[in-house]
Amino acid sequence: MAGQATVVHVTHEAVGKVGGIGAVLHGFFTCNLYLEAVERSIIVGPLFTAEGPASTRLGDDGEVLYSSVDGLVNPQYAPAFRRIENLYNVGIVYGRRTFVDSQTGTKSSPEVLLVDVRHTHKGPINEFKRQLFEEFGIQSHLYENLWEYEQYVRLAPPAIAALRAIEAADDSTVVISHEFMGMPTALAAILEAGCNMRTAFYAHEVATIRHIVEGHSGHDTMFYNVIKQAHNDGLYVNEVFGDQHSYFKHSLVEAAEYCDHIYAVGDYVVEELRFLAPEFDTSRIDIVYNGIPAYEIGVPEKLASKNKLVRYCENLLGYRPDFVFTHVTRLVRSKGLWRDLRVLYMIEREFRAQGKTGVFFVLSTEVSRRRSSDIYSMEASYGWPVAHREGWPDLSGGEAAFYAHIQEFNARSRNIKIIFINQFGFSRKHCGLSMPEDMEFMDIRKGSDVEFGQSIYEPFGIAQLEPLTFGGICVISSVCGCSGFVRDTTGGEGVRNVIVADYTNLEGRTYADIEDMLQIGRSVRDQIETNEGEKVAMQICSRLAKSDDEIEGMIRAGYNVAKEMNWDVVVRDYLLESLINGKRRQRREGIRTSA
Repeated sequence: MAGQATVVHVTHEAVGKVGGIGAVLHGFFTCNLYLEAVERSIIVGPLFTAEGPASTRLGDDGEVLYSSVDGLVNPQYAPAFRRIENLYNVGIVYGRRTFVDSQTGTKSSPEVLLVDVRHTHKGPINEFKRQLFEEFGIQSHLYENLWEYEQYVRLAPPAIAALRAIEAADDSTVVISHEFMGMPTALAAILEAGCNMRTAFYAHEVATIRHIVEGHSGHDTMFYNVIKQAHNDGLYVNEVFGDQHSYFKHSLVEAAEYCDHIYAVGDYVVEELRFLAPEFDTSRIDIVYNGIPAYEIGVPEKLASKNKLVRYCENLLGYRPDFVFTHVTRLVRSKGLWRDLRVLYMIEREFRAQGKTGVFFVLSTEVSRRRSSDIYSMEASYGWPVAHREGWPDLSGGEAAFYAHIQEFNARSRNIKIIFINQFGFSRKHCGLSMPEDMEFMDIRKGSDVEFGQSIYEPFGIAQLEPLTFGGICVISSVCGCSGFVRDTTGGEGVRNVIVADYTNLEGRTYADIEDMLQIGRSVRDQIETNEGEKVAMQICSRLAKSDDEIEGMIRAGYNVAKEMNWDVVVRDYLLESLINGKRRQRREGIRTSA
């Protein structure tokens, strides 16, 4: 019933937004349709650190109501929480976080429940592990030396007990496991005596598949052709790629078949889940795409942001580029950053013929935010971010490897240069005195002509489409889940603002069987990337806006698509019906619904 549901979100991003899950939670908690339909939202996760004062436990926008970790004892919660803490030898932090959409002003303050599981008693946790094995086939002894596994198993029993304590564990409750991290808690909810909570697995990715795609030299070119053939042959992942059960994430994700419902953020995620085991063929899996921002701006606002980026380039490199390319991303293999350079080599060749110039801002790092003082020091000493040096506080190992390719590109290219900003944040405070004083993060979204996102594995890809509403050209790969949302929104019609690169197109190559397909490696992928990259480059050059009128047209076209892809649309059309009125699945024989 609308307005009566309690939804429990179990995640590692309970306190702060780290990646896609945090973005999804922010989207839900600032969406009026979600807030009208859900009476209580509770975020559950482990307490990662006991350092610092109690006021910091739930982040900058948090309010701590109870914290045994800090001796903050609220008599309203203390009696029930103390019994749980004594039984499991855990600490509990309980309170609220506030989420605000700065554009719409929509605000909400869901409850937050954190459990300090560092020193749990072995007895009750071992009993839970026994149940996980007997009821769901999960062999915890293979993984309990891995803290990434162990902490989420330890979280589950006290988390369910704490939900009971705050009267949030009844038949109106839905426990959502966001990725593998929440699966032990979802399974504990299934086992809980006297409760009839529904459970859902929210697949923001399929960890098993990410592991395979990133680890194979053929990447997406190999994998998505293999999975298509495997579906035709009736084969599953363990038969094609070997037994995956040594990988703890696989075992937890595989157990999602026992949940009442499964949500997948993209079309390929559905296919990847069904590839895990035959049981998923009968599971109800609904696509729930991620929402993207949809804010309407005019040409002057876009040009103002672009001019800041142009001035930044001029301050750093001494020229004012005609076009601004960007990629805002995590520095991980799945993002396929080398593909951006392939495409830019070809665009640069065309720019030479046209007498045009460009700059490519790569905003990416694999470590935490550098101190502002370190940034200023590097800027003054050797010209960061134009020049970099290996070692902290500058380049980490992965950043150094990527920067070597940037140096090669910049040495060979005349008309496009790359600036690698290995720092969180996009403001003068975080990025140095060369940046315009009034620069803010949204400027890199509003002012970008082209945003790259040609990932080898990308279950959805919110970041790739963020410039869409501002008239930017978004270059994504066909395996990005967001391409399905664009297709659904446009009815399959092409849109000038979105270019889809298909690196899975074998270009007429034929393979006798699935074993031959598994041999697709780097050499074949390189050939395909070169050919597809040239097509992408020509599309970009032909679509770049050359006048204010063309910019206005790009903004209008982008916004018209983006407004049909926001969180209101996602919640209304893809999520609410199953979340509020979804049915409990029939448990397989031998799997009990209560202890």
